[in-house]
Amino acid sequence: MLRLPQYEATTETAGTLFPVTQDRDDVSTEQAGDDALSEAFWAVARQLRERSQETLAPWDITPAHLRALRTLRRHGTMRLSELSDHLHIAPRSTTEVVDALEARDLVRRRADPGDRRATLVEVTEHGAGVLTAIRDTRGAEAVRVFGRLGPADRAELTRILGLLRDPV
Repeated sequence: MLRLPQYEATTETAGTLFPVTQDRDDVSTEQAGDDALSEAFWAVARQLRERSQETLAPWDITPAHLRALRTLRRHGTMRLSELSDHLHIAPRSTTEVVDALEARDLVRRRADPGDRRATLVEVTEHGAGVLTAIRDTRGAEAVRVFGRLGPADRAELTRILGLLRDPV
């Protein structure tokens, strides 16, 4: 409890104790710290996004295309509806992504032998090669970006980002 002297001299509640959870200076300092953290986080995120786009430019694919390719490599051949679920995007958007990847011979569609109405999508041999090249290039970029951190700092950053990434 905190005694508020301004009430003691001017109100009937003089000497009354009012609960206070934080001092005003602490609140403004904490808010300033949160603002600085937020600004730093978004500045780094912006740099990483720009570098990612630069890294993908030689293959003429977007980060969304890369996510789809990586999902197909990780989970194997699947229906478009399954890919849509994995990517958490609308089926129409999935079709557009697969169209773009198919135009670059990175994926191919084929009929689902178990259901003639469904279409399967899979990574092509060329697509697998492009994924390997992108992984190598991005690995070198990650070393350049995160190499300034020591192993303990990288591990701690990975832990913290995992906490922020995972839904509550």
